[in-house]
Amino acid sequence: MKIGRKKHYDLEVFSSTMNDIMFFLMLFFLIISTLANPNVIKVLLPQSGTTDTYSKQDVTLTVNAAKEYFIDDRQVSFDMLEMELNNATASSAEKVVVLRADATLTIQDLVDVLQIGAKNHVRIVMATDKSNF
Repeated sequence: MKIGRKKHYDLEVFSSTMNDIMFFLMLFFLIISTLANPNVIKVLLPQSGTTDTYSKQDVTLTVNAAKEYFIDDRQVSFDMLEMELNNATASSAEKVVVLRADATLTIQDLVDVLQIGAKNHVRIVMATDKSNF
């Protein structure tokens, strides 16, 4: 006769703390995604002593060192730049364009873009990096 206890253990996974961990991960990624810079085109911006912050960015015009023009993330040629800027600013009440120009560009390259903005009554704001003067 076998008189002994059967040792039978049930396996359990305690998942009550998993909810907390998943909540904190979701919160972390939501906060990080809102702080991420939407401008993925890398440009060395010119330095300035003081900067004003501009919170509303409807249209971003980026000009890199190779004189390639990007409206938001879409590349356009210089010949089509005026038409594309008009299309991009047509829906907004304030026609404001944030210009992110590379620091190595000549003044004439910037003036060409500014002339397009002045001709079409578009206010162009230049983005700079704040330096430690």
